[in-house]
Amino acid sequence: MKKDEVFTYLVGGKAGEGVKKAGTVAMNMFSRMGRAAFEMDDYPSLIRGGHNFTVVSTAADVITSHYMKADLLVLHDERSYAEHQSQVKPEGIVVYNSDEVGEDVRGIGIPMTTEARKYPPNTMLRMGVGSVTVLAAAIGVSLDQLEDIIRMEYPREVEKNIDYARAVYELIPSEVMGKLHLERGEHTSSVLTGNQAAALGAYSAGLDIYFAYPMTPSTSILHFLAGHTKDLQVVAIHPENEIAVANMAVGAAFAGAKTMVGSSGGGLALMEETYSLAGMTEAPVVFVLSSRSGPSTGVPTYTEQGDLHFALNQGHGEFPRIVAAPGSVEETYYVAAELLMLVWKFQTPGTLVLDKHLSESSHTVTIDPERAAWADFSSHGSGEYKRYTITDDGISPLLFPPSSEVIKWNSYEHDELGITTDKAERIAAMHDKRKKKLETLTAYMKTITTVNVYNPGYPVIMTYGSTTMSVLEALRAGDIDATVVQPVYLRPFPVWEFAGYDTALVIEQSSTGQFATLLKEKARVDSEVITKYDGRPFDPQELASRIKEVV
Repeated sequence: MKKDEVFTYLVGGKAGEGVKKAGTVAMNMFSRMGRAAFEMDDYPSLIRGGHNFTVVSTAADVITSHYMKADLLVLHDERSYAEHQSQVKPEGIVVYNSDEVGEDVRGIGIPMTTEARKYPPNTMLRMGVGSVTVLAAAIGVSLDQLEDIIRMEYPREVEKNIDYARAVYELIPSEVMGKLHLERGEHTSSVLTGNQAAALGAYSAGLDIYFAYPMTPSTSILHFLAGHTKDLQVVAIHPENEIAVANMAVGAAFAGAKTMVGSSGGGLALMEETYSLAGMTEAPVVFVLSSRSGPSTGVPTYTEQGDLHFALNQGHGEFPRIVAAPGSVEETYYVAAELLMLVWKFQTPGTLVLDKHLSESSHTVTIDPERAAWADFSSHGSGEYKRYTITDDGISPLLFPPSSEVIKWNSYEHDELGITTDKAERIAAMHDKRKKKLETLTAYMKTITTVNVYNPGYPVIMTYGSTTMSVLEALRAGDIDATVVQPVYLRPFPVWEFAGYDTALVIEQSSTGQFATLLKEKARVDSEVITKYDGRPFDPQELASRIKEVV
């Protein structure tokens, strides 16, 4: 293949057949080749069975999204064949499991199940090894190199996996070998998902404790941090429900721990009252909202940006809120760190807005921990401690136990000492204090990157969050010269960055155009809107066509 071409590999099969793992191995292979790569996993809310597929796209230089048109398809069963065989490129290759797919079909049949049964007991998981073997053969990886990959990626029952891979490799026709040869790239990168990036970014900023009750698509943050507790020295706690999650996080913040919680829309809805508690008590906590297709319990394993207005208005009452929506896996790392810094600097809750597509997709990234922000705070000096001291900037010094001073955090309106009050002048004074803090926060936001602007051109496209990745790839796919404006922070909204933008093409994944509404309200931007709300992310080629139609 030409060096500047995108190569796409798609594997389809049942849950439990190692489909997702095959995609992960492909990502690692491409990363070690110095190539940029992007992986998207599509799966139902099932432990076994159903239809899963993973799609990995790679380019020698830059790529920010997957493509659905594939160069190589490996299909484990009849349903996968029916769903995906039409998605192969004209010069692409279809390899299918001839034990599951009927005769007289297009492609190359290999008896993957028959071969897997020769190496019990984990015959289902062996199927993923077969899919990786087909990829290796097609792109010109030798059998010896493949064995090294399997030893690294499939250490359990490694000899059986190698024997199975050899058997499959020998069944692959010679005309497939090296047909899709890939050039090496020049990148040195790691492979991360958005959730892993959020976890590591918060860790880099000083995260102490992560609280969560599992709810897809946020769950892998909990799994990742729990699995790396010893390495990172971050405590991961799984309480009994989301209300406990939020209250424990705020309580730990009262004691000086840097805390973060995570859930999807339904879980954050249960945390609303505690979010407001954090606003009143001026407790610094980061809330990760990873959206699924909704409302209610919605579609657990699919994506949407339908929670934007919900995220912007977490908690009742008036208090400063910080809402950030990173637009890539790499940016998620830095924004998670920065948000933890901001909530501690300004002693207020913040929301990190992700969605299934960003949370669970993998991307090759280059991370520099030295660039990550560090969460620090203003400390109390000497003398009597007043938790809610009124200051010129609205930010009161912090003090934590153990201390001889009285430290009082209060969910009721309070005076400077934290004592409950219903006095008119004290109520107004605390409202003014929180408003002053918002003014200080807004002024500070002007000193950091709140909006990204890519590419000079026409039209002006405005987007946010995970859709940014799709938009940037669509411009490359369609050879479109357009300016892309992506706000990273949505509250306080960086209106100062939108001077001169009167109209725009807005692209988002919601049915009602929530982002377009926000732009109209805050920046007076009139827009034409491209939306998608079927739970699936944009395909770059499909999106490029829609952009050209509108323009």
